[in-house]
Amino acid sequence: MTCCLRCMKSIKSWTKKTKNDQDLEAFIRSYGHLAAKRYRFLDVKKMTKSFKEKLGQGGFGEVFRGKLIDGRLVAVKILNASKGNGEEFMNEVASISRTSHVNIVTLLGFCLEGRRRALIYEFMPNGSLEKYTYKDNPLQTTPHLKREKLLQISIGIARGLEYLHRGCNTKILHLDIKPHNILLDEDFCPKIADFGLAKLCPRKDSIISMADARGTIGYVAPEVFSRNFGGVSSKSDVYSYGMMILEMVGGRKNVKVGVSHTSEIYFPDWIYKHLELGSTLQMWEDMTSEENKMARKMIMVGLWCIQTKSSDRPSMSRVIEMLEGSLEALHLPPNPCMFSPRSPEKLPSNGLLEESSTTSVL
Repeated sequence: MTCCLRCMKSIKSWTKKTKNDQDLEAFIRSYGHLAAKRYRFLDVKKMTKSFKEKLGQGGFGEVFRGKLIDGRLVAVKILNASKGNGEEFMNEVASISRTSHVNIVTLLGFCLEGRRRALIYEFMPNGSLEKYTYKDNPLQTTPHLKREKLLQISIGIARGLEYLHRGCNTKILHLDIKPHNILLDEDFCPKIADFGLAKLCPRKDSIISMADARGTIGYVAPEVFSRNFGGVSSKSDVYSYGMMILEMVGGRKNVKVGVSHTSEIYFPDWIYKHLELGSTLQMWEDMTSEENKMARKMIMVGLWCIQTKSSDRPSMSRVIEMLEGSLEALHLPPNPCMFSPRSPEKLPSNGLLEESSTTSVL
């Protein structure tokens, strides 16, 4: 009897895997016009020299350096076979295949052989924005970027998000915007990457239906994990973007434990109080008056983006206008700190909501 039960479980598991594989193959066929090339897993092994050089690791898999036959360098993400039913694979292929923008990473190829799944992207020589954001980042091996470059990067990311929200026939919500998922090319042009949690929706729809909370703690908009704050929309990406540029200009995590003063634990609250009092922001050494203006502008925009009510947040189009406009045209928003980030153990855990890691995804 025990043997029969084991057989039944084995058959059920095999049937489920087979069904998932069939669904993925059907999905690929439905995207027959894909510009990305399909590779065999043997080809993936060859281009990565049997996965010799690891670049990083994310929630859905490991990333390795590779080289195509034509000599182009690539980043190869090997997706975890044990994670989910292939949703992250479909999300990435479905979303990125619809895009063509200077600030969105390019998908060059993919591999799908049963449980073996890989995504092949253009290689970004300067890695992820995370390396250049935090002053105390152990991964950082290069000097901090100048404030002017950080401002340019923040504008580029905003343009990429505006394109995802308004430039595609199908609106794409990324839902995991953070420094780890922003890649930098040889000229430090930013490109949005890692669409494993993305959601597609018709352009006319402003609110999307979502069963699970998803994203990274510290960047997730309040409405994503609690519908008491409203529905999930493109404004949820705006919130994550705001939290990210506050970290960029502050050079530190927004939520910082272990500091000497409790008022410094939540950076957005600390910085808002200083702006409200008209204090000079000397967060970086040797800041010129022009750099101070850039920093204040980024902070003001970030604070607007993290407003608790999504309707109070600007669109990405408006964000670009504010970043490219004058500081004098901006005014301080209401204090957004009605919503304080809760500790990770109090947040819902369902495999889609995770703590911020210190390794880049690509």
